[in-house]
Amino acid sequence: MPSSHGRTSAPPEPVDDPAVVLSGFGPVGRAYAERLLTRGDEIARDHGVRPRLAAVRVGSAQILVRDGDPVPPRAVWGPLTALEDTLEQTGAHALVQALPSSPQARRQAAEEAALALRRGVHVVTATKIHLLSHWRELGDAARAGGSLIRISGATGAALPTADLARTGVRGLGCRSIRACPNGTATFVLDRLAAGDSLDEAVLEAQRRGIAEADPSADLSGGDAATKARLLAALLWGWDPSAVRVSTEAVDARAAREAVAAAARGQRLRAVATASADHPLVVEVRLERTVPGDPLYALTGPEKAVVYGCPDAGDITVSGGRSSPLGAALAMLRDTLDVLAPRRLGFG
Repeated sequence: MPSSHGRTSAPPEPVDDPAVVLSGFGPVGRAYAERLLTRGDEIARDHGVRPRLAAVRVGSAQILVRDGDPVPPRAVWGPLTALEDTLEQTGAHALVQALPSSPQARRQAAEEAALALRRGVHVVTATKIHLLSHWRELGDAARAGGSLIRISGATGAALPTADLARTGVRGLGCRSIRACPNGTATFVLDRLAAGDSLDEAVLEAQRRGIAEADPSADLSGGDAATKARLLAALLWGWDPSAVRVSTEAVDARAAREAVAAAARGQRLRAVATASADHPLVVEVRLERTVPGDPLYALTGPEKAVVYGCPDAGDITVSGGRSSPLGAALAMLRDTLDVLAPRRLGFG
């Protein structure tokens, strides 16, 4: 279609098989790698691009992956080299981070992401810890390198909460969020209401692959608060490191409260809230919900976020798999967002 200057506009030429470097190879990283390696034809057909897993890096080792080959056993991996060398050697277009969100990983995750972004390599991350402490620095690095950073895997696994916060409610006047963004907490509270002890509920969540081996961040409200901080940063430009947080834990007292709520036809939920009218404050509270409330309707490990838009009306996103596969699919979605060719028209 002719432009206003008489030229014909066209989308940028796609890169047929852009290289991806994966940092972290736990359950989420392995699920992500498996998707790229086994669904390449399907991804290329549906999205016009075939992201290619070019390298995998872990704490002290790395492996360059030949196109189409599976990731070799760890026994044949080589020593870890500088990330900039790996990016250069592979011609990487994206760095995908699936590192654990632990204090020990914060510095590595931040330094790797900033280096990649400054080099013009897009970053997709399911790692939360460095987003909380280095949000501004990562944004500056992305602008300096002309690159993108996407965080869907850090804000709700398969649930597209970050997409809505970043662009989906743009211009709709969103003033608040009210969320159950932690599937473990929702699952455990429902089991408590059914009569399980806290230990029994947690063990069942772990058996089903919902809860981590250490569920303390889920049960303390810390994980829900983290996700709310990141969504608020996308919505209103908050610096997550400056946000004040208060939480209420899922504990033995919560077990009694869950049973009492169920007796009244209610469901106890660990609800994270933030408001543009109360800047830099996130709270996670145990709240009795009633039928008709989107948070009441959650079952099992489902999650939900309600975006409060006074003029447009509340917008709710709910569901989503709470599992390593769910997080891996979120990273794949973000990978396609930064690597797939931009289309004109309805594309």
